Amino acid sequence: MPEVPNMHALAAMLTTVVALALFSRDRARLEVTSLGLLAVLALGFTLFPFEGFRPVALFSGFGHEALIAVCALMVLGQGLIRTGALEPVGRVLSRYWGRLPLLSFLVTLVLAAALSAVINNTPIVVLLLPVLISVCVRTATSPSGILMPMGLATLIGGMGTTIGTSTNLLVVSVAADLGMRRFAMFDFLYPAAIAAGVAIGYLWLIAPRLLPKREISLTDSSHRLFEARLHLNDDSPTVGRTLAEATAMTEGDMRVRSIRRGDTYIVPLPDVTLRRGDRLRVVDTPQRLKAYEERLKATLRGPGQTQDEARPFLADNQMLAEIAVVHGSPLDRANLRFARFIDRFKLMPLALHRAGRAIWKSQRDIEDVSLRPGDVLLVQGDQSQIQAAKRSTEFLVLDASVDLPGTRKAPIALAIIALVIVLAATGVLPIAVSAVAGVTAMLLTRCLNVSEGLRAISPSVFFVVVASLALGRALTETGATQYITELFLYALQGASPTMIMGGLMLLLAILTNIVSNNAAAVIGTPIAIGIANQLGLPPEPFVLAVLFGANLSYATPMAYQTNLLVMSAGNYRFLDFVRVGVPLIVLMLVTLTWALSVLYL
Repeated sequence: MPEVPNMHALAAMLTTVVALALFSRDRARLEVTSLGLLAVLALGFTLFPFEGFRPVALFSGFGHEALIAVCALMVLGQGLIRTGALEPVGRVLSRYWGRLPLLSFLVTLVLAAALSAVINNTPIVVLLLPVLISVCVRTATSPSGILMPMGLATLIGGMGTTIGTSTNLLVVSVAADLGMRRFAMFDFLYPAAIAAGVAIGYLWLIAPRLLPKREISLTDSSHRLFEARLHLNDDSPTVGRTLAEATAMTEGDMRVRSIRRGDTYIVPLPDVTLRRGDRLRVVDTPQRLKAYEERLKATLRGPGQTQDEARPFLADNQMLAEIAVVHGSPLDRANLRFARFIDRFKLMPLALHRAGRAIWKSQRDIEDVSLRPGDVLLVQGDQSQIQAAKRSTEFLVLDASVDLPGTRKAPIALAIIALVIVLAATGVLPIAVSAVAGVTAMLLTRCLNVSEGLRAISPSVFFVVVASLALGRALTETGATQYITELFLYALQGASPTMIMGGLMLLLAILTNIVSNNAAAVIGTPIAIGIANQLGLPPEPFVLAVLFGANLSYATPMAYQTNLLVMSAGNYRFLDFVRVGVPLIVLMLVTLTWALSVLYL
């Protein structure tokens, strides 16, 4: 049994456990948790000094080359979205899906994986979702067997290169900081390609059979449940009547969760008498919400809106649409009031959907909810405004048609991305340098402006990377990683190196589906190198086990942001990801463990 480590190491491990628990909580914002973790570590080492360690070193992550590269690559991906540079891909796929659907499905999976190896997978998913939804409508098929496999294919492709995901960049950089040789861009493409071939075969032929065929009508957008508030007007027939009588007007369909009256909240008991100005909180499909609005003469719109402001939304040419919040959009981590959504886009937000969870705190209105990638807004507006939103690169409109954006800047954006990749792949420039140069070129050529570039940098990813680097440094400096390594080897004593490597990958796969994959990767990398040193083996396969394991974010919708986008678009449930993702994780674990063992051990 390994010796008990020093008090600083024990404190660092306890902090790690608490941090991982907080990272896994959906209600705890990652930015706040990460900054809190930084503060706790810095204060702890200041008040209780550790010999040879300066607390200010914990903030070095803000200037770490991995963080710089991650942020620059996010901005470059946003440049592709803003210019519509991937539009030809979507148009070609849309053209051939109607002729050869099974073969086109395979091509879509391969293309999604290949593109995600060099481009952030979020723009790939945003591009392909409306294309595939349109195909499903035209061919009268359910999208449930297509959308999730496509989303998972982008995650699989991201494992293939050092720039495929932020996790890859972090693992490669942290390993280099610890003295291991730096992986070149395509150094681990071979084992990743072997596993990707097996995984894509599974996603193509088996995964669609595991998913329930939900015959949903995407043209009327009636399959998602939205949370909304019905405002009772002066002329509403429900005023002065009980809630039970109001429910009877909807043929008993309406289910009221709570009633807001001024600044107070009333339990929705059947005998409660309704008054003018009451706001009923209901959760239902778009069609039913609009039916309740009509029958009760209520209003599905913001409480602060005047009659003049509401008048344009009473015209005859109004239509409903569902708009998904994507990473980098003006609504990402903002609320509708702050983003001036109605003024800027001339669309009225009516209700909100978030992966089947409760959204609002009791005192909030829809305008005050902080939105996240994957949230879906039910909006009402003029047909021309809906079409404008579809052409915009700031939103993903979840309907049956495809209206992809395109600009004359698209070739320039593609050329910049290609040059960044070539310079990094050939070793002429480090990826951090070439990516920053690429961002500068994007700005100078007006492929995107500064505000759009800044919005592309996810605050949660930024601060999680910094906090994870600080936590990893604290664990390494105090000797905690050495203790964890010895404990891990003690638990697997007598096992072969292949089994130990597989066990490490399994541990990271479990962590990445519960907590931040970046945090799991940074913590796991020094442990991997410690295991290799203890066994007297090369560190590369063990570091790659951490890298691949931290990318196996398949089993839960919360494991990765694109999972949430796919979940909203395809009306998936949590168990759908478990049903498809767990077998895929097992398949990848077996294949990758075998490939790494054959190639490196």
